[in-house]
Amino acid sequence: MKYNELQISANKNKKRVGRGISAGQGKTAGRGTKGQGARTGKKLAASFQGGQRALVQAIPKNRGFKSLRTPAQVVYMDHLNAFGGKTVDNMSLFEAGLISTPFHTVKVIARGELTAKVTLNVQAASASVKAAVEKAGGKFNKTATPVPASQKAAEKADK
Repeated sequence: MKYNELQISANKNKKRVGRGISAGQGKTAGRGTKGQGARTGKKLAASFQGGQRALVQAIPKNRGFKSLRTPAQVVYMDHLNAFGGKTVDNMSLFEAGLISTPFHTVKVIARGELTAKVTLNVQAASASVKAAVEKAGGKFNKTATPVPASQKAAEKADK
């Protein structure tokens, strides 16, 4: 027999319980005997545990919310001294091992002193870092977060 030769209907009839002994689901109609579950109007929450304090009630609620935004990668100002006289951007920070990926937001935070003149091309910097960069003779440029080049675009460029 093949699957398409089966003699079945697409719609199955609802089981009619409590319609006599010969129907197979007579008398107690599959509810067992006596008790709360056998009575009509039985509506208990899925979390009900027989009168015992439910686990759902015992566990405290999670307050607040979880932000879906990825936090900025932090670079400290004293690390910029290694780039003396150069342009510092996401790619150069990534190559130096200061950030984990060049395709996320980078923020430079003040720590230590900046002695080297650098051109800072990142997404964010604290106000004290901006002041320190300009004091050292450098410049801060706010740039957009770089987006990785797609595989399709790379394949088109190869052709």
